[in-house]
Amino acid sequence: MVLSASLHGCLAATGQGQPPRKPTSIHPRAGVRSSVFLPVSGNVYPLGYYSVTIGIGNPPKPFQLDIDTGSDLTWVQCDAPCTGCTLRRDQLYNPSKNNFVDCKDPICLAVNSPNPPQCKNPNEKCCFQVQYADHGSVLGFIVLDTFPLRLVNGTLSKPNLAFGCGHRLQNRGLHPPTPTAGVLGLGKSKASISSQLSSMGVTKNVFGHCLGDNRGFLFFGADFVPKSGMTWTRMLQSSSYKHYSSGPAELLFSGKPTGIKGVNVIFDTGSTYAYLNLKVYETVLNLIRKNLSGKQLHDVKDKALPICWKGTKPFKSVRDARNYFSTFALSFTGSSNVQLQLPPENYLIVTEQGNVCLGILNGAEAGLGTTNVIGDISLQGKLVIYDNENQMIGWANADCNRKFG
Repeated sequence: MVLSASLHGCLAATGQGQPPRKPTSIHPRAGVRSSVFLPVSGNVYPLGYYSVTIGIGNPPKPFQLDIDTGSDLTWVQCDAPCTGCTLRRDQLYNPSKNNFVDCKDPICLAVNSPNPPQCKNPNEKCCFQVQYADHGSVLGFIVLDTFPLRLVNGTLSKPNLAFGCGHRLQNRGLHPPTPTAGVLGLGKSKASISSQLSSMGVTKNVFGHCLGDNRGFLFFGADFVPKSGMTWTRMLQSSSYKHYSSGPAELLFSGKPTGIKGVNVIFDTGSTYAYLNLKVYETVLNLIRKNLSGKQLHDVKDKALPICWKGTKPFKSVRDARNYFSTFALSFTGSSNVQLQLPPENYLIVTEQGNVCLGILNGAEAGLGTTNVIGDISLQGKLVIYDNENQMIGWANADCNRKFG
């Protein structure tokens, strides 16, 4: 999840002269909107991320990108030259002079909305800086290039999309996670890939993901949205909620109230685990431990996560341990009978040592304050759809190891 992002004030020299380029813009174009389907690979443990491979440029060069609904800007490691990059030089994105976006270009303004970039001269490069919650950061320049995308109607679309050419990575943590080349930003702003595809008339501003055991899929557009069977809740709209957020919700355990109400949550595929504010986290931990009382599970130290248990013999999967645990649920109080069910598979992992560990972490210790984040672990096995056209988030249980529909 992004803590802050800006598209000005980059540390690199940005005033280097470059040929004047005709201003570009992000405006709707006429055309039949279709959808894009992309296979996803990855897992919660041991990798800790899910990614897609997208071609950029002409001819297209493939880049593996971490899918992140918690950030807006897509970026790739870039040979500009690069400091802190994890890929070999021949694997980096290599921009030409014509790819760079000027600071005064409407695209620079669009991806930096609502704060206009601070331009010292008209030909200054549009640059960005992103700070992630895991203390990783990336800076670089905004560029434009072709993203060849095969649409489900059979046509090949080649939109020119704006993204980040990241040339300075610092304390990057899992952004991007090795061996990915960068991040696919799926957030709500005009900078996100979904917003850009929509503004160009390629797809509707709707996308969804389905994260399975080791694979899944991601789609842009409305063709994969089921006509029925989805549970929907409204996105929070105030300026305080820049991410895909919903609430307030009441926390249930085994179908019963826990006394925790008014919980707002962020849906963030850029986070491996769930993060809860201190009060909610302590309640969850106490409920689990009380529920385990008298059962044949014992606390054990495991490097994978802070809270782990061992059984009488090593567990092979969460399915082996699920009977020791109960289901949590978030009941969204603003809607009638809208619940996000979190069975043991959505908050536990089994480690290489055969221990079962809690994939719910203390958000305060992670520097998230009172923020509550629903990460990959809690989104597994669900088709999750972000309908920016109608400002709704929906989900349904699904087999994410096969194509939906």
